[in-house]
Amino acid sequence: MDRDPWTPTRWARNGKVELAYDTFVDRCAGDPLLLIMGMGVSRWWWPDGLCQALSEHGFAVARYDQRDAGESTHLPPTATRSPFTALLRRRGEAYTAEDMADDAIAVMDELGWKSAHLCGVSLGGATAQRIAVRHPDRVRTVTSIGAVPGDVGGLGTLRFIHLPSIPRLVRMNYPDTKEGTVEATVAIARFCASPHQPFDEASERLRAERLADVGTRDAEAQSRQIGAQWNGAAIDTITAPTLVVHGEDDPLIRPRAARVIASRIPGARKRVLPGVGHDIPEPVWPTVAAEMRALADEHSRTTDRP
Repeated sequence: MDRDPWTPTRWARNGKVELAYDTFVDRCAGDPLLLIMGMGVSRWWWPDGLCQALSEHGFAVARYDQRDAGESTHLPPTATRSPFTALLRRRGEAYTAEDMADDAIAVMDELGWKSAHLCGVSLGGATAQRIAVRHPDRVRTVTSIGAVPGDVGGLGTLRFIHLPSIPRLVRMNYPDTKEGTVEATVAIARFCASPHQPFDEASERLRAERLADVGTRDAEAQSRQIGAQWNGAAIDTITAPTLVVHGEDDPLIRPRAARVIASRIPGARKRVLPGVGHDIPEPVWPTVAAEMRALADEHSRTTDRP
């Protein structure tokens, strides 16, 4: 796209936390859809092409930065500054997963949306599940991509993680410079991509320069997000129509996570994408958009019944 397809940044507030969000300008009307990005990284990681496809399928698309990511409020440092250490702790030090779920509701309130379809990737997928548990009346459908079950934590999470991937991530350490940010972003993109598909480093480097997202190397912010503990009900209580999407070649989260989520949420459908890693590459944008449209239509048929 030659022009910026997004509105200027707007702000919502949940207590002392300010949340940055914007909306896709090509469609002001349509079914409200809120996008939730993964651990530590900004909303700018959502591919514009995917958002265009979603818009063409009748969605009014908005995206926001979770707390401790992008332009949203970053919380003060805590004692735990490694995301892997934080993952194994029994309690979060900065905030709870319920707080993160409530952030999305604050954004929806600012948008004037009484309810919305949710789509989250990785940690954003877990957040979407938690929102559906905590605020069922605000959620039309849930699409969870490359995520673990939203009600697991600590050692239970390790059942769904490719453990050999952890040393690769731990070794990623880049300087606090513009060049370091670009290198970290390229490294994360390479890690997330399917190992069975060619990696276009030149294209990813251009994208990294455009993103300028320091979240890829901000281990402290990542640790606060991943350390946020969920104390709510189980995902078995989700009543919204749910789509669980997972890359067959995901190097971080095992596809069994998708099987478990789909088996526990009543009526959930599962879609495993061949040749896809811990990302949403361009070849599958039409598939993801069409699946989400079908899910939304299912919700409409259910709610329109006399």
